[in-house]
Parts: sequence; structure tokens; C-alpha cells
Amino acid sequence: MTGHVVTTEAELDELYGTPVEASLIKEVSGLTAPYRAFVEAAPFFALATVAAEGLDCSPRGDPAGFVRVLDDRTLAIPDRRGNNRIDSLRNIVRDPRVALMFLIPGKGEALRINGRACISTDPALCESFAVDGHVPRTVILVAIDTVYFQCARALIRSGLWTPETWPVTETLPTAGQMLKAARQDFDAASYDSEAVTRLPRTLY
Repeated sequence: MTGHVVTTEAELDELYGTPVEASLIKEVSGLTAPYRAFVEAAPFFALATVAAEGLDCSPRGDPAGFVRVLDDRTLAIPDRRGNNRIDSLRNIVRDPRVALMFLIPGKGEALRINGRACISTDPALCESFAVDGHVPRTVILVAIDTVYFQCARALIRSGLWTPETWPVTETLPTAGQMLKAARQDFDAASYDSEAVTRLPRTLY
């Protein structure tokens, strides 16, 4: 690989050339009406955060509309029940920079938002995101810096929304098997069998 590593932006510019016009004008500093509609229809996004130790990216999902648009520069996101590692939240309190990528099943484009986040414990705000009486402990507020959409090429190439290209999931490692690979004495069979009732019971 010696001699074949790109180390400067000038080298990148020479390799890739000038961006097409559409790739530049699509980036704006707040939510346009179409971008807002995309956020409100998305049931899933990935949240990337950063801290001195490195990066973290975690999945976030709920019924469409769970990411609330407060205005064209501000989002409110309930922090639903998880594994209590709270890696994303720990990063946010140390470095507010975040990146979000929204996906809508069946739609080729993805929506990307970069901004700065803070964590709110405002009782009224948290209560407004309650589901079946379960109130999130915190709400993530995102101040938007930039918004733009990603074209459909990646999702077309991956076949992400094309069922006939999907792998046979029964042949893939289970959650229990992945845990057992990390610690040999872990009871993978019990963990997997209990997941059928544990996950629905602990969603919120």
C-alpha cells in the first residue's frame, strides 16, 4: 500500500473533481418544507456523537413523528429506554457536536443533519413524549447547523429496501451468540429465548 495512500485534500480534489451543482445547493442552514416533511415521516435515524475518546453512532427509532420539529432550526428527540450505557449522552455533555441520518423505508434518499445538541430534563417536555405512561428521562435538543439529503445511489446499490436481496437472517449470529463470543460463560440460549418477551416488555 506504500505510495497509494491519499494524504491531502489536493489529492482528493484531483481524484474526484468538482461537485455537481445539485450536491452543493441542497445544503441549507435550516429545515425547508420538504426537509421537515422527511424528518416527520422518518421512523428511524442514526445518531453520531463525538468525544475525546472517539466516535459513537447509535440507532434511534419510534413511530414516524417521534422526532419533533420545534422550528426550522431545532429538533426535540425523546431518549427512549435502552441499555443504560448512554454513550451518546455522555458524549453530548462533553462535546455538543452531533450528526443525524434519517431513513424512511422504501425511500432511496437519506436526510443528513449536522448540529449541536444538549440534554433536557424539563418535566413538561419529557412528559409530552410519554408512551403508555412511560416518560423518557431526558429529551435531546438539536440546534441545526446544516441539512442536506443524500442521493439514492447507496440504498440502490445495497438493495436495502429490496426483500429479494436480503440475507437469510436465520443463518446470522444471534444477539446471544455475539455476547457469548465476547464472554464464553455467557448463557446465549437463555438470552435469546427470553428476548421474545423481554424486548416488547421493555420498549419504553
